[in-house]
Amino acid sequence: MKNVTDSFLSLGHWPSAGSFGFNTDILSTNLINLSVVLGVLIFFGKGVLSDLLDNRRQRILNTIRNSEELRGGAIEQLEKARARLRKVEMEADQFRVNGYSEIEREKLNLINSTSKTLEQLENYKNETIQFEQQRAINQVRQRVFQQALRGALGTLNSCLNNELHLRTISANIGILGSMKEITD
Repeated sequence: MKNVTDSFLSLGHWPSAGSFGFNTDILSTNLINLSVVLGVLIFFGKGVLSDLLDNRRQRILNTIRNSEELRGGAIEQLEKARARLRKVEMEADQFRVNGYSEIEREKLNLINSTSKTLEQLENYKNETIQFEQQRAINQVRQRVFQQALRGALGTLNSCLNNELHLRTISANIGILGSMKEITD
């Protein structure tokens, strides 16, 4: 540190215009060189540094403005998306309610249709039973009639003798002959 102060004190003792030479004191020469370089840099670099800082500040401000615009756009899109979400949720609730009512309506329609089908099947069953009963009654009547006819024929055959039998055949032939005459 003493050398630094000595170098500044020794500046005042330089002889004027007499001698020119190299200063071999490293600390004093570096300090002078640094002072000169800093002075030149400050004098000439001040404008360049100021321009660089101004450009950097403008870029930062532009980036902030762009970010604010993007943020505003994002907030606007978020609000639109929220509005669409609310709308979709309301539509989903409406579809859900409509779907439940539609399901209930379809359920009632299915129950009504099934009950009508069961009623028709019951009617068909009753009609089939009545038909089968009537058919069975008709078959019984037919068998009774056949048995009665067999019984009557058996009685007639046992009661008829040959003479009565021949007379009956002759009478029937006479009836058929008279019928033929009437038709001619």
